[in-house]
Amino acid sequence: MKRIKDMVAEANEVVSHAPATEMMALHGTDDVLFVDLRDPRELERDGMIPGAFHCPRGMLEFWIDPESPYAKPQFQSGQKFVFYCASGWRSALSARTAQDMGLENVSHISDGFGGWKKAGGPVGEKPAKKG
Repeated sequence: MKRIKDMVAEANEVVSHAPATEMMALHGTDDVLFVDLRDPRELERDGMIPGAFHCPRGMLEFWIDPESPYAKPQFQSGQKFVFYCASGWRSALSARTAQDMGLENVSHISDGFGGWKKAGGPVGEKPAKKG
C-alpha cells in the first residue's frame, strides 16, 4: 500500500510550496487567489483566510476542467493560486492534481491554515451563502 505521507512528499517534490509565514506576503495581491480546500464544517468552525475562494476538495477536478459542467471561472482567471487546507496534506495533493491538469501558477501553504493562524495571519468568517 502506498502511504499518504509518501504521496504528500511526492507532491511536494513537484509543486511549489512554502509555510504560511512566507505566503502571507501574497495575501491581498490582485493576481493571487487563495483557495480553501477544507470541508464546509471546518470553515464554519474555524473561519477562513479573508478573500479566499472555497473549493471543497471533492469538487476540485470538476471545477478546474473548463469542459466540465461544473467549471468555475475562478480557475480560468490566469491568477496565481495558493491552495490551503488544515495542515498542508490535502493542499499538497490538490496542488499536484491541479498542476497535472494543466493549471499554471499553483502553490500551497505547507503548514496549512493551522500555520496561517499560528503566524498571525488574518482570519475571517466563512462567507454567507448567496441566494
